[in-house]
Amino acid sequence: MLARRMERLGTETAFVVLARAKALEAQGRDIVHLEIGEPDFDTPSNVIDKAVWALRHGYTHYGPAAGLPDARKAFADYIARDRGIACAPENVVITPGGKPIMYYVMTALVNDGDEVIYPNPGFPIYESVINFLGAKPVPLQLSEEKRFNFDIADLAKLITKKTKLLIVNSPQNPTGGVLTAADLDAIAQLAVKHGFWVLSDEIYSKIIYAGKHESIATRPGMLERTIILDGHSKTYAMTGWRLGFGVMPEPLAQAVAKLQTNVASCTSSFTQVAGVEALTGPQDDARAMVAEFKARRDLLVDGLNAIEGVSCLRPNGAFYVFPNIKSLGLKSKEAETRLLDEFGVAALAGTSFGAHGEGYLRFSYANSRENLLKALGRVADFVKSVRR
Repeated sequence: MLARRMERLGTETAFVVLARAKALEAQGRDIVHLEIGEPDFDTPSNVIDKAVWALRHGYTHYGPAAGLPDARKAFADYIARDRGIACAPENVVITPGGKPIMYYVMTALVNDGDEVIYPNPGFPIYESVINFLGAKPVPLQLSEEKRFNFDIADLAKLITKKTKLLIVNSPQNPTGGVLTAADLDAIAQLAVKHGFWVLSDEIYSKIIYAGKHESIATRPGMLERTIILDGHSKTYAMTGWRLGFGVMPEPLAQAVAKLQTNVASCTSSFTQVAGVEALTGPQDDARAMVAEFKARRDLLVDGLNAIEGVSCLRPNGAFYVFPNIKSLGLKSKEAETRLLDEFGVAALAGTSFGAHGEGYLRFSYANSRENLLKALGRVADFVKSVRR
């Protein structure tokens, strides 16, 4: 018999749909994969070469729980330079992927009954961890009318004396939405006024198509109450390397490192050495990847908007689109199932990201232009079949 707390633990549907899609492929079906949030590019060769060097030079042993000293310094220097904030090695904790930062930070900060405000639709692990810890998840609706941002007045209405943490994600999964400078200013004012923490998920900070990424940590009074979540998976196509990090006030970093000691001991040493090379070495591959993503975004958005019954905003960041399919009269989950089973397109129901995702689908355009065109043809056939 499992512990009762396991009933409160959710999952990430992308991996469930991926498994179903792979099973269909094993039966000989041709599937276009638009379900998984993973760059389809190779890790840059200089990063791979540095990892091989590290393996051959003894970086195969335990390291400190918070990360190798040189790596923490390199990551801190990167954040200071890139975000324009004061950041020391003592503020950095390096983890095996970005999800541990979500789990460790909420475990360290949130008590039973505390309230955590999170974006909905949003990355499903936010709500899962909140529930698992016995806190109260408070959904903050992102609306298409506001380009999948939220109304600051709506946020203000959700804040109570029990509000301990607000989670923001910009650029955002699943919608590709990006918070404006004015949004960040207003959120910061509320955080300072009411005294809550902000977990700022900035994992897509380098995949942005107009302007420059801004972090809420730069706003007055926010450095001491913000946790930045970042990592290498998306920017450097390093999903399988499992390398993420958090930036936070030093006392919280010490608590997070203690949790890391209890859960994972440390992050792979040679992976950290490769991660330093990713941040400090040539950025040509990363820039080329973003340029290709932008071209794919435009191809997919234009193609979807050409299908009668589907409408799709042009996202400003990440590598997802979140088309509106409400006029088809189908629940999002049914559309997901039919697209995969009948038409060979693996996508995700908007409700995989929360109740406010009903009426939408998420497509990842981390796939070739050729496959995106193939998917568009199949989506058009699916829509025709529904509208008959």
